[in-house]
Amino acid sequence: MRSTLMRLTDFRWFLSAQVVSLLGTSMAPVALAFGVLDASGSTNDLGVVLTTHMVPLLAFLLVGGAVADRLPRRTVLVAAHLGSALTQGGVAALLLTGRYALLPVAALGFLSGILAAFTTPALRGIVPQLVPGDRIRQANALLASARNTTKILGPSLSGIAVAATGGGPAIAFDALTYLLAAGFLTRLSLAAAPTAPRPSSRMLADIRDGWTEFRRIRWVWTVSLCFCVINLVQVGTWQILGPVLTRQLSGEETWGFVLSARGVGMLVMSTLMYRLVVRHLLRLGQLMSVLGALPLLALGAHLHASWLIAAAFVAGLGSSVAAVGWETSLQEHIPAHVLSRVSSYDDLLSYIAIPIGQLGVGLLADRFSGFQVAATAGIIYAVAAVLPLASAAVRRLPHAQDDHARTASSLVAGARRRRRAHALRSKPQ
Repeated sequence: MRSTLMRLTDFRWFLSAQVVSLLGTSMAPVALAFGVLDASGSTNDLGVVLTTHMVPLLAFLLVGGAVADRLPRRTVLVAAHLGSALTQGGVAALLLTGRYALLPVAALGFLSGILAAFTTPALRGIVPQLVPGDRIRQANALLASARNTTKILGPSLSGIAVAATGGGPAIAFDALTYLLAAGFLTRLSLAAAPTAPRPSSRMLADIRDGWTEFRRIRWVWTVSLCFCVINLVQVGTWQILGPVLTRQLSGEETWGFVLSARGVGMLVMSTLMYRLVVRHLLRLGQLMSVLGALPLLALGAHLHASWLIAAAFVAGLGSSVAAVGWETSLQEHIPAHVLSRVSSYDDLLSYIAIPIGQLGVGLLADRFSGFQVAATAGIIYAVAAVLPLASAAVRRLPHAQDDHARTASSLVAGARRRRRAHALRSKPQ
């Protein structure tokens, strides 16, 4: 399967761009955090920088989806990657020259958030243009493997680089990876937009059409709501309470092992997804996503470090199946001309819950025990993951590869019937 995909020139260039870009992106958070903290000495500055990235990302996602459906996605991605190279290069320059100031770094973060809003929908929409329909799952599995590998390697490499030279060089490397990725993306032969240009169509009309399509497809908004709830209770609890509770239970070093175990689980499962063929991929993804609740439940139950690490590994397995299943289902069943817009509504619904959860978890932890908050979050997570399976639209959504197989079987059977009929007509009477 892998060799078949790697024979596709466009996909090879796209995968190369993703590997390079993701490596830099996985290094950037550690470098940015320590770079800002070292330069400013203020956690408030870091909070402002992170917030100024997230706000425009949410604000411009729907515009980004409409643009990715209106213009050639290759063009959108190249422009966004070049812009990201400039913004990250600007932050690196401020840190390397010792001229850090909150306002310019926050402004560059704001621009970076806008660019991310255009990148995400275009990335999801371009995969079906690069590979045949019956290879979308394998393509997503390969891309997930690359993403998970960089999640394991990137933070460690960034930590070493920051310890040796500070945050500036690591952020400069991130800028370089965006530049290289843009160069790889220019090699794609895809120049046309997903549909014929519509000069009379306005941007707001395109966004409304995307909402109409999103609302029309029951299984899409059902699962999107599910992940909205999951992100609301999981991200803040895991990012904020996770390290605190783990330190109380077994020491600070355990948290690193927990994160690594989760990353390894995701990498293992994304590799196995090359060979995994199921009839209802979305259904399997939802079932496996329940495993993501295990680390929160383990924290809430005060379990020993070994159990928490094991729970994180198993959660990584489930998360990888859910991610590949969701990406593949969208790309196989959503029409190409609205795929980026539908994806942008899905992303908006998911992302908007994250800052709400991050703000709320601290307030809840002050009022209740942190372990109680983690256990409750785990229970809500598991319930939210299972609930979409009550919908027949989610349970019965077929994997398109089955459709290809059934179509091929029908064509073969039809050819056989035609040959038999021809033979009977040709037979002497």
